[in-house]
Amino acid sequence: MTGPRLAAPRLGAGRHVRSEPLPDATRTSLHELSTADGAIVTGVLRTVPGATTVVCIMHPRQDQTHHPLVPVLLRGGAAVWTQVSRSVNNDLALVHEQTLLDVAVGLGHLRDLGFEHVVTLGHSGGGTLYAYYHEQAGLDPARRVALTPAGRPTGLPDADLPAADAAVFLAPHPGQGLLLLACIDPSVSDEDDPLSRTPELDPYDPANGFADPPASSRYPPEFLRRYRAAQHDRVARIDARARERVAEAAQARARGKASGDPRDRRAALAPRLITVYRTDADPRTVDLSLDPNERPYGSLFGRRPDLINHGLVGFGRLTTPDAWLSTWSGLSTNADFVRCAPSVTAPTLFVELTGDQAAFPADSRAMLAALGSTDLTAEKVRGTHFGGPVEEGAPPGSRLAGERILAWLGQRFELAAGSGPGIDTVSNSSGAHSTSASKSSE
Repeated sequence: MTGPRLAAPRLGAGRHVRSEPLPDATRTSLHELSTADGAIVTGVLRTVPGATTVVCIMHPRQDQTHHPLVPVLLRGGAAVWTQVSRSVNNDLALVHEQTLLDVAVGLGHLRDLGFEHVVTLGHSGGGTLYAYYHEQAGLDPARRVALTPAGRPTGLPDADLPAADAAVFLAPHPGQGLLLLACIDPSVSDEDDPLSRTPELDPYDPANGFADPPASSRYPPEFLRRYRAAQHDRVARIDARARERVAEAAQARARGKASGDPRDRRAALAPRLITVYRTDADPRTVDLSLDPNERPYGSLFGRRPDLINHGLVGFGRLTTPDAWLSTWSGLSTNADFVRCAPSVTAPTLFVELTGDQAAFPADSRAMLAALGSTDLTAEKVRGTHFGGPVEEGAPPGSRLAGERILAWLGQRFELAAGSGPGIDTVSNSSGAHSTSASKSSE
C-alpha cells in the first residue's frame, strides 16, 4: 500500500534533515586518533551530565557530525560519538577493510574514556559498515579477512577490534556494492563513452516502460529480468577491468623491489582510475509499483533520475581499482549486510523507514531475517531514507526513529536523566505507524 508522496524539488532534496538544537548541558570535544595502520581520523564526542552509554554514528564516506539523531539522543540521556573515516567526503580510495580499522580506534577510545556501554548506530551505508565490523570483531583474529578483494593486506588479523555492546540499524541498505548493483545502468555499451546506449536495455526509453515524470513507469517483468541480468554482467566486466589494473600495479611493485629502478616504482604508484558512467538507474525509483512503500518518486539524488543518471553525481563514479572491488562491486565486496548479519549477535534494533528510496521492503526483510542476534527488535516508522517526512505536515522520520531508539536503549542500558525539553521516548502520539517484533532466547 502506498501513501501520499512528496516530490523532491531539487537535486539531493531530502538528503539534509534539519537538526534540533543541542541541549544546553551538552559538552563537546574533538578527538584525533591514530589507527592501527597509522591513519589519522577524528571524532566528535558530545555528552550530557551522567551519561554512561555512548551511541556511535559513523558512515564509511559521509561526515555524520550533524546527524539529526545527535540532539535527540543527547536529550534522551545518551552520549553521542560521531566519527569520520579516512575517506570522508571523498571515496575515491575507499577500502572498507581499512575503514574497519577506523571504527576500531574510535570504539577503543570510548572504552578508554570509561563509557560503560558502547552502541553502534549505522544509518544507510553506516549499517553495512557496522555489520561488517561486528562480524570481524567477533571472529578469532586468525579467521578475519586478511586480504582485500584486490589482494592487499588488511591488517585486521593483527588489530584490536573492541566489541560493541549493542547494534542499532537505521534504514540500512544492503551495502554500497549491492546498492550500486541495483542502480547501475546496463544499457551503457562502451565504458569509455558516457552516451553509449543499448536501446533494448535503456530504462529511460518509453519503449521499455518508462513514463514521463512524475508519472510512475511500468516495466514489464521480462524487461526487468533482462535488465537485472545485464546489470550483473556490467559489474562483472568492470570487475575484470579493475583486476587487470590491480595486476599491472602489482607487477610494477614486484619489478621495483627486484630492480630498484625508480621507473618501476613510479609505474606502481601511477593512478589507474576507473570511471563508471550512469549509476542512477534503479527501476524501483521511477516505477513505484515495484516493491511498493511510501517512497516519493525519484532516487536519493533527486526527482529526475532519467536526467541525473547522465550527470556528474552518482555512486561509484570515480574510484581506484582497489576501492571499486572493496566497496562498489556488488560481486566482489565483503561489505554485504546479508553476508555479515549472521555474525551480529549483540542485542540489535532494526528500524525500517516506510518511505525509503534505498532500502526497499524486500531488502529490509532479507537483512532482518539474516541478523544473528537472539535479542532482535524490528521497528517500522514513517519517513524517507535520510529521515525526512513522507508527506507535508508529517513528523520527520528521524524524530520518530529517535523515539524508538531511545525507548529500546532505555530498556537495556542506563541513560542519564533528561537534559532539557526533548521527546517522549515511549509514546507514539506523533502520527507514526509502526510494527514491532522481537525474538529472544529466553
